[in-house]
Amino acid sequence: RPQKVCLCPFLPVHPLKVSTCLYIIQHPAEESRVLRTVPLLAACLPPDKCKIMVGRRFNEDRYPELATVCRNPNTLILYPGAEATNLEEVAVMSSSPSVMIIIDGTWSQAKDIFYKNSLFRLPKQVQLKPSISSQYVIRTQPTNTCLSTLECAAVALSIMEKNKSIQETILHPLQALCSFQLQHGAQIHHSKEHLLKNGLYDKPMPKNKRKLRRMELLVNNIKI
Repeated sequence: RPQKVCLCPFLPVHPLKVSTCLYIIQHPAEESRVLRTVPLLAACLPPDKCKIMVGRRFNEDRYPELATVCRNPNTLILYPGAEATNLEEVAVMSSSPSVMIIIDGTWSQAKDIFYKNSLFRLPKQVQLKPSISSQYVIRTQPTNTCLSTLECAAVALSIMEKNKSIQETILHPLQALCSFQLQHGAQIHHSKEHLLKNGLYDKPMPKNKRKLRRMELLVNNIKI
């Protein structure tokens, strides 16, 4: 980035010391996005604590390391759903270093990766309580409580490491990124939920019944 919008001053001077290791499963389309958050996350952590794997399909033969990780009883996968346990509850019971898998992509891309890779069914599924709103305001989210990959990692690590300052440190470069972009012409992106509820959604409504139903659920505060 140009020096006047460089994010280096907002990164920690030294990588954060954490015992939890993150495996970021990144959809290939996310890798080419300019304003993605995973590089910021990786810059905050030691290389051995933030491993990025790019792809759509992951099987045991091609990814033996990932298969071993998924079979580790201390591995968690961060993906919300009816079968997921709140991470706070798991962290209270956990005393040993953990591994956490986070899927990086749009919500539809993450869903595709999660359900079409049997390896990701092996770790314990956990989720975050919807207690904070996303600060990644230069990209549209489905709902007000949907978080970017960096934000998910920041909250999760602060819970697992029992250290609130970790969240603040990791979010610092994201806040700077959004501030720089807004100063140079970017617009605040409200969530699709906010736009629909306030009559501000200016795109044609989808003709696909399934997509239309999802939008109705957003308006009526029904969890998707």
